Amino acid sequence: MDDGSGVDALLKAVREGRADKVPELLAPLGAKARKDALIRLKTLRSEVRSWDWKRWTEATRVRRALYVAGAGCHTSSASAAVWLGGRDLLSWRTEDGFLALRVLADRDAAWRADVAHRLAAKPTTAEESYGLIRGLVEGSGAAVPATDGYVLGWTRAVTDDKLLERLREDPQTPVLVSHALSMQQTPERLAWTSEADSSTHWAAALATLAGEGVLDRGELVDLCVSRLLRGGRQRDLRFPLGLLQLVPPNAEERKDRVADWVGMTADGTSPVAGYAQKILTGLALERSLPSGAFAEMTAGVLFRTEKKLLRAQLSLVDKVLAKDPGQAAEMLPVVADAFGHDDSEVQERALRVVARHLKSVDERVRRDLADAASLLGPTHRSAAEAVFGVALGAPGLPPYEEVLPPVPEPQFMPGPVGTLEELVEDLLVQQRRPGSPMEFERAVDGLVRHAHGGREEVSSQIREAFSDAYWQDANDFSRHHNFDYFQHGPRGLDAVLASLVGKVKQERIEAGLGQPVPMTACVHGAMETTRDVRIWEIAHLIGGGTLPLLLSTPTRHTGGIDPLKLVERLRVYADAGMEPAPVDLGYALLRVRRHDPSAERATAEAEALGSEAGARLASWLRSGAPFEATVRFHPRSEEGGKRWYLVDRILVEMAKRPDLRKDFPKVFHWLGGGLMPNARRCYHWDQVPDHWATLLPSDRELLAACLLSSMASAVDGDTARDVTGPLTLLAEGEGPVGRAVALVLAFGLGCRDADDRLRAVDALLVLASRGDLDVHQVGRDLAWLLAERSMKPNRLADAARTAAATGAYGTVWTMLSTALPALLESEKPMRGLGELLAVAADCAERCGATGELPGLDRHASARGTSQLVAQAKRLRNALRQGTDQGKTEMP
Repeated sequence: MDDGSGVDALLKAVREGRADKVPELLAPLGAKARKDALIRLKTLRSEVRSWDWKRWTEATRVRRALYVAGAGCHTSSASAAVWLGGRDLLSWRTEDGFLALRVLADRDAAWRADVAHRLAAKPTTAEESYGLIRGLVEGSGAAVPATDGYVLGWTRAVTDDKLLERLREDPQTPVLVSHALSMQQTPERLAWTSEADSSTHWAAALATLAGEGVLDRGELVDLCVSRLLRGGRQRDLRFPLGLLQLVPPNAEERKDRVADWVGMTADGTSPVAGYAQKILTGLALERSLPSGAFAEMTAGVLFRTEKKLLRAQLSLVDKVLAKDPGQAAEMLPVVADAFGHDDSEVQERALRVVARHLKSVDERVRRDLADAASLLGPTHRSAAEAVFGVALGAPGLPPYEEVLPPVPEPQFMPGPVGTLEELVEDLLVQQRRPGSPMEFERAVDGLVRHAHGGREEVSSQIREAFSDAYWQDANDFSRHHNFDYFQHGPRGLDAVLASLVGKVKQERIEAGLGQPVPMTACVHGAMETTRDVRIWEIAHLIGGGTLPLLLSTPTRHTGGIDPLKLVERLRVYADAGMEPAPVDLGYALLRVRRHDPSAERATAEAEALGSEAGARLASWLRSGAPFEATVRFHPRSEEGGKRWYLVDRILVEMAKRPDLRKDFPKVFHWLGGGLMPNARRCYHWDQVPDHWATLLPSDRELLAACLLSSMASAVDGDTARDVTGPLTLLAEGEGPVGRAVALVLAFGLGCRDADDRLRAVDALLVLASRGDLDVHQVGRDLAWLLAERSMKPNRLADAARTAAATGAYGTVWTMLSTALPALLESEKPMRGLGELLAVAADCAERCGATGELPGLDRHASARGTSQLVAQAKRLRNALRQGTDQGKTEMP
């Protein structure tokens, strides 16, 4: 067979998808024939990329054959690595790698080693190409390519019921284990939380190999300690910590790494800090821990918030000083730093330690300790005076002053996107990662403006920049079958881009424009439909370049539009003799800042335009009537063993607005009372995108009502999180606030996720600083949520403590003092009430609150040492002492 017919036979086998025949057909071909074949293989590869989904199975077979044939036809190791790393050619079938190894077997060792290391260096392909890389390395004698992708492939290949045997027999194990322990993200197979006696438990297997001498035990310890010191997610630290517990450092290693253990106690995650604390505790009790390191360790731990670590550290100091009183002069001032700790129990324990060992220090240290005792709360002042006597100075605190964050400055949107090239770059960035609502708004407005000035040029650049976008073949694709890329919505900017280049059928756009908001829809579905219709309207009009600009583009980060700016945009339309798009105008009216100081002037200028749109804006600004909603709840029921979640019980009834039904397109009518107020759980229950807040930036009360059910799902649900993002925009928005705003804040403060609670705290403080917070209503709603067991007290305590720590002790006290009476008067106190009382007592002490709380005396007079009793006594004492100390009485 000559080379020409050999190439034809090879191409025929590739076209037929017969990858197993490729090695034998490729073997007799010379260098020139392989070069000719490669040209035809590249052409076939491009052809296969254009095949539609009906040929998917055929395309898969052909790609497998292309993978093997192309590998054998490349003469350059670099180009061969590029071919073998092609994402479109990679297959999950491991035999493809073995076939590629066969066609590369005749290459010299250095060439194969270079290909192996090039493939291993590609994070996106190394894991899938593990078998091929492994074969090239072993066949060429190359060094083990310790890269993240190769290690991931290796861990996946060896993890099975014979893990220990595989690791023991694999000569690459020492190198790859070392790299795995240095990776920022621990490989998934290593991070599995199987039982220690499981055959697939990596930590147990490595510990066994360390005991057998297959792995260097000391090196494993070094690697684990180094990884823990670098920190990171708990998921990534679990494996090195577990391995370190199974391969513990010996006595010499514990002493040599004192600085590392001290660093972990200060900055490590709770499990890591606890482990390091145990090691240092052993050294301290053995008197092997230098006093300076002990002091540094204690200072770091006492700065933390975990009570378990704090109690253990203070207990350790007590034991060490009992054995070695000579360290008291150095250690007691460190312990005294805890006098200013937020937790009163920590303050009390620290004072006990100081009192017990005060006799071991000289007068100078005693004076310093007495000065530090002024940081103690009023609850511990009498005990401190008993310890220090007349040496205890007066607190000398200035009159209490509430500290709230400054009122946020308005953040204005940047102007329209400049050049077309800048716009395309912004669009490409948003394709790679979801943009913020304002980035989306600026990009779509830029598209409209540039398309108005030169649609063909914009279309050409979009077509080129997004050549690999799925919607580029939408029309050709949909002709062959009934699939519709946009049947579930416009998918952000995609529908606009696709329409601009003519890749969306007109009937699809018309269907999107005409979609209704049923009366039975949830408020989330209504908001999504309203946004979708707006995008479809833009997609419909952008193809003709008829829109000069979007009226509804926000001028502020909250989604609001300054009235004079909207008048200026309407003037552009009026001068051009054009009428605005109805949904675009409706969106603009919802977003315009009706309470802005310039609204009166904007009303007059809008009327002077002489256009229908100008008259509508003037009428809308003149009315200034806010949207209203009533929030009610179905009572909790346990009938039939079914639990009624909070999200299932919320009823939101929007006030009727005939003017909205008359003047706005149908897609907005739900805002005027077009939805039935039925309690329902929708499929959006764990989705709260920030762009929802930008629909109603001037109507915070209605926006809050729309967000309630999602917030509720994060209070008594198990999985919902990242639901409080819109609260920031709500707090900085406009319009009156009422029950709905108070409720979403209450829900946010009780969310399961700590980040959700933190965002709710921020919103609470911003509203307080703006004078818009009805803190008593928030307290009443918290009392109701707690009383009916929808909210966990420890979550509220965490949020309240965070808010108070910013200096807002008076605000938090007012909120808690409103919420607590109903809980204190309950016949059976709920679990976690003591923790709430601790935060309330701290706030009362700091702000000098006075008065009485119904039900508090009953708990404060009870016997026992529980946290509930102790904190009830502390709070009662603080309220009684407030007036005596001349502090300002809080509401």
